[in-house]
Amino acid sequence: MAAPPPDCDLAVVGAGILGLAVARELRSRRPGATITVLEREPHVGSGQTGRNSGVVHAGIYYAPGSLKARLCVEGARLMYDYCDERGVRYERCGKLIVARHAGELAGLDELDRRGRENGVPGLRRLGCEELREIEPHARGVAALHSSQTGIVDFAAVAHALANELGEGGTSVVTSCGVRGVARRAGRIVLRHEQGETRARFAVFCAGLQADRLAVAARADPDPRIVPFRGAYLYLAPTRRSLVRGLIYPVPDPTLPFLGVHLTRHIDGEVSLGPTALIWPRGPGDVLWPGTLRMARRWWRTGLRELRHATSRRAFAAKAAEYVPELRPDDFERGFSGVRAQAVSRDGRLVDDFVLSETEGMLHVRNAPSPAATSALAIARLITERVDSLASV
Repeated sequence: MAAPPPDCDLAVVGAGILGLAVARELRSRRPGATITVLEREPHVGSGQTGRNSGVVHAGIYYAPGSLKARLCVEGARLMYDYCDERGVRYERCGKLIVARHAGELAGLDELDRRGRENGVPGLRRLGCEELREIEPHARGVAALHSSQTGIVDFAAVAHALANELGEGGTSVVTSCGVRGVARRAGRIVLRHEQGETRARFAVFCAGLQADRLAVAARADPDPRIVPFRGAYLYLAPTRRSLVRGLIYPVPDPTLPFLGVHLTRHIDGEVSLGPTALIWPRGPGDVLWPGTLRMARRWWRTGLRELRHATSRRAFAAKAAEYVPELRPDDFERGFSGVRAQAVSRDGRLVDDFVLSETEGMLHVRNAPSPAATSALAIARLITERVDSLASV
């Protein structure tokens, strides 16, 4: 395992897919700079990067003009190109977004409009018979098909990025969680589990710790990260043939979540999920005014998510709304995902990517899905910001 250096030009905190992509982009633009990545876990990509559905999103859902819209479409293209370059397996299996009844047609229309305005390639509107040609076991009154949506193991992408960085002499130090941030003699001092590292500039891609490290660097405490835990169930091997690719419902447009969906994974598994339950890091997350205001606004949604998390029958019933052949006994024990979701003090779930700055530092304050898809594009944006801020 590499030891953290006492000094470097650029430090990146966090070795998820985004932090590693940022380090790669920084190195390509500043080949003479010394760059160090510090990761608190024993392995790269073990946080949000390795605990998600593994979908390469096409950019359908996001408000036109937002960072998510722009960077997801660009990021998906870059992700496929990178996987080709580094030999990481992926599949463009396609996604079907199903309107289960007439009341969801307006929502499907809006997704169609957003996708086309965002420049999503391969988008096609389908009638009830056409959707069965794509997913024979799915049922609905209409659907939107995205042929360019795909699947990949994002943790495998993170390992490929880490290996590439290592080949180029950039150190990625694991088991080295940053505990404190200070400025001293014109340097950023990162106090970590193996001592301290002094950098001329630092970029924080810290996921669940993003808000805490930003506040330690004297950034505004708003927004705050409120973690969500997502439970997934696996479809029994004998029933996987019911799902060819990805089948999603029309989501609630007021929430930054995509609803309970069926996902084929690159290893052949098919999962149902996720739920979305608050997973606090401590009492501070629960008692923070933004969390309390969010809970008051969304308590009915919270009760529904709790029911899905505690009842396999209720969870399976959501999938049966668009794949009627599915039954509770078709599902087996699955896995848990995690989402570092920023919440503002007024209780609003922050929907877009958010970056902020303090002296000598840049902080990624909100990077939930589709951040993994968008990682290489976000890295370009961050590096442009670093170029304008740092004299390294």
